[in-house]
Amino acid sequence: MGHHTISILVLNQSGVLVRVAGMFSRRGFNIESLAVGTTHVPEYSRITAVMQGSDAIVKQVVKQLEKLVEVRAVEILPVNIAVVRDMAMIKVRAGKEKNLEVLQLAESFGAKVVDISEQSLIVEITSGKTNADALIAALSPYGIIEMIRAGVVGLQRGDCSIYEKEKCEVSELFDTSPAEL
Repeated sequence: MGHHTISILVLNQSGVLVRVAGMFSRRGFNIESLAVGTTHVPEYSRITAVMQGSDAIVKQVVKQLEKLVEVRAVEILPVNIAVVRDMAMIKVRAGKEKNLEVLQLAESFGAKVVDISEQSLIVEITSGKTNADALIAALSPYGIIEMIRAGVVGLQRGDCSIYEKEKCEVSELFDTSPAEL
């Protein structure tokens, strides 16, 4: 049982997120991460959901999602062929004597400090989940005041897009590019 990232292209309408999330909950599937946003095509939104389960369970979830009227396409984003990022903001207790340490620590993880006050700093990181987890663990000894994670987002590598999912699947079968079809 592993973690699976599912990308869902939906119509940009009110209530769609509730119906998608409801499908997960009605069937007893837990969503570990959920991110939603509009796309460059205004009539569509993209939902990225991370769940844990076997390949068979994930296939069942995909089939159920594809039955929803507002869903236009669903794809699983395998780690080896997708770019997946997690964003977190962490407010850390630091004080003037620890500011430089926290700044250097954040920098070593590829994070940046986006706010400094007398007693705290806010660190922002956009990276893979394990790197964000490692930064959070490294900052814990300083005292995490509060934290928010925005949720995982991802895109499949290569020339294909979720908008032309069927065309890309056919081209992969015949080893041609989507433009040649």
